[in-house]
Amino acid sequence: MSLQNFFAQNVQAEIVEEVIISDRFKDESGSSIKWKLRTVTESENEALRKAATRQIKGRNGTRMQETSQEEYVGKLAVASVVYPDLKNAELQQSYQVMGAEQLLKKMLFPGEYATLLTMVQEMNGFDRDIDEMADEVKN
Repeated sequence: MSLQNFFAQNVQAEIVEEVIISDRFKDESGSSIKWKLRTVTESENEALRKAATRQIKGRNGTRMQETSQEEYVGKLAVASVVYPDLKNAELQQSYQVMGAEQLLKKMLFPGEYATLLTMVQEMNGFDRDIDEMADEVKN
């Protein structure tokens, strides 16, 4: 093993996958349109988590941080969707919303949104626990 295997130029920087989130979005020939999803780096993930964290008052006036899981996964989904362009003003106007997070929630049915969140979390490694990875390394 060489330490060079860990150098930035030798590691796949970003993974992009094409997936069908919903059969409701069709192209001109009637085929389901694939969405493009990408992985995020931990530094991007940290910024998303911080953006979903608020200061709240705890007992005796102490300040505590609280992260909204719903807001965080919404931000993670938006950061992971490459196509369609959720920041496109025309697309947002067509659904009469402002903002990529609101657009996703307006575009998708609850089950479709859950499918998107599951795929995004899996791509970013949130579907595997440490014990599973340790078992794979042993084998």
